[in-house]
Amino acid sequence: MTGSILFEAIVFLAGAIICVSIAKRLGLSSVIGYLLAGVLIGPYVFGFIGKEGEDILHFAEFGVVMMLFLIGLEIEPKNFWNMRKTILGMGGIQVGLTMLLSYFMFTLLGFEWKVALVFAMAVALSSTAIAMQTIKEKGLMDTTFGTSSFSILLFQDIIVIFMLGFIPLLSNTDSNASAEKHSNHANLLETLPIGLQTFAIILSVVLIIVAGRYLIVPMLRKVAKTGVRELLIAAALLIVFGISFLMEYVGISPALGAFLGGVVLSNSEYKHELESTLEPFKNLLLGLFFMAVGASINFIVIAKNPWIIGGLLIAIVFLKAAVLFITGFVFKLKLDQKLLLTFSLAQVGEFAFVLLSFAFGLNILEQNQLDMLLVITALSMSLTPIIGIINERFILPKIGTKESVKRPMDHIAKTQKIILVGFGHFGSTIGRFLRSHGVEATILDHDSNRVDFLRKMGFEVYYGDATRLDLLESAGIAEAKIIICATNKISVSKAISKIVNDKYPHVEMMIRTKNRYDAYELLNLGHENIYRESLETSLTLAKDVLSKMGFRKYTLNRQVQNFIKYDEDSLRRLASEPKREEDYIFKARKELEQQEKFLNEDFKRGIVDYDNHWDSEHIRKALEKTKEE
Repeated sequence: MTGSILFEAIVFLAGAIICVSIAKRLGLSSVIGYLLAGVLIGPYVFGFIGKEGEDILHFAEFGVVMMLFLIGLEIEPKNFWNMRKTILGMGGIQVGLTMLLSYFMFTLLGFEWKVALVFAMAVALSSTAIAMQTIKEKGLMDTTFGTSSFSILLFQDIIVIFMLGFIPLLSNTDSNASAEKHSNHANLLETLPIGLQTFAIILSVVLIIVAGRYLIVPMLRKVAKTGVRELLIAAALLIVFGISFLMEYVGISPALGAFLGGVVLSNSEYKHELESTLEPFKNLLLGLFFMAVGASINFIVIAKNPWIIGGLLIAIVFLKAAVLFITGFVFKLKLDQKLLLTFSLAQVGEFAFVLLSFAFGLNILEQNQLDMLLVITALSMSLTPIIGIINERFILPKIGTKESVKRPMDHIAKTQKIILVGFGHFGSTIGRFLRSHGVEATILDHDSNRVDFLRKMGFEVYYGDATRLDLLESAGIAEAKIIICATNKISVSKAISKIVNDKYPHVEMMIRTKNRYDAYELLNLGHENIYRESLETSLTLAKDVLSKMGFRKYTLNRQVQNFIKYDEDSLRRLASEPKREEDYIFKARKELEQQEKFLNEDFKRGIVDYDNHWDSEHIRKALEKTKEE
């Protein structure tokens, strides 16, 4: 029974649901939940899945394949060129310095120079899957840390192609012996002479680029003409699976092939359709990949050499962390951003599995060497979320706080009656509009690199954590009249509101929210000035659509104001409703019906009462006559 694929599917799904739910309830990353689930259901704890998890890991790599395909889709050549300094600079320093120091470390430990070089290549690579998943979960993609991490990971993903092309040159074994030893996993590269293997890898990359432009895009056009969405989904999966199969047949990492395929298609008209189609598959398979990594941790190998593996694991993590910190220092990242970068990318990544297995297939590595570094790779990936939590909860509050207190105290020489917290896209629009009317605000932001950039743009922005009472006091909260929370994190807004309510109740709060549910929470805390970020924009768009269809602009403007009034009234009534889903749905439906009824009545009344205002028929005729003259 345990050999049934249905049984294994049940075990994986149950393990994911239970462990990820527990992890999220404890405030941890979902990656930790997936890794823990993999360890528990793996062959060394409860033994629910296949031998050493190798069969599952092989299948689960499709999650990484799809992720890199989607990353490739996001990289338009123009954007890549704009980021070239960061990608080549940060990525080059991190990979080059890590390889150099790792090589010396492994040679000093007595490994042959070829083995040490392969190990150094593997150690230089970080986990794109874990890092990007964590960054997106925490909403840090638009921060300096997020863009720096993306640049380094992107450089690593590209440099792996050249590493795979270089490794065959290290092999002293003839191709026939290698193919005979690994006959069950033979590929095209193993049948070629050593000298031609590098050429074959380069040729494969060129073929993907050519096929993407002249074969895949025309195929997608023909599929799109059918108008059948299922065919487009099938075509998207065919592209990813096809590229992966061909790369695996050649002997190259399928994930790298998918990445290149994504880059080729990034300028096509089907970019966004492919992204939306593959996103659900990617998330599910990435979770499976993390579980497979947890299941692949070989506790037998660890038991045989616990001190050697433990020592190497600590040495590798510290070495990578040191190089990342130096990289952040060279590119003048602030301390909090450097620490986030350091602890997020200090692991060995999933491409180490590819490089090490490839080198083993060419007889560069021995079995015990392969097993040892594979275990270290899996352990380092498993420890990353835990290290990130330690940094976030214990290191950043102490080190980051010292900087955040010092900097604002040095610069906040004069205070304003308005304090604006968060100066991203939403907050900067508010700040610019206020300033254009001669109203200044004391602006606070928690991204230190963004603060320095905005100062160069002419904004008086101060770095610091606005949830700290001493920072708010230095920003003049005691004399302020209004504090605007323009941050997209409800936790930050709630923390600030608690301080203001307790210490400075005279200050009026105006708070941005992302959706109705955040608004309910803040309303129940007693806040009245709630601004949902998508409400005005969506109504403006709807108003413009109706205007293009012939509706009068004056009436539409009045209707927008009526809609906002009715919706705000409804929001306050629903905020106090019982939280049971059935009760909420019933009440919400009644509110929507009543709101639409009022709007319809207002609209009918407005056609009669206000037809002589903006955009009425006689004004249109007058304007047309003026144009003719």
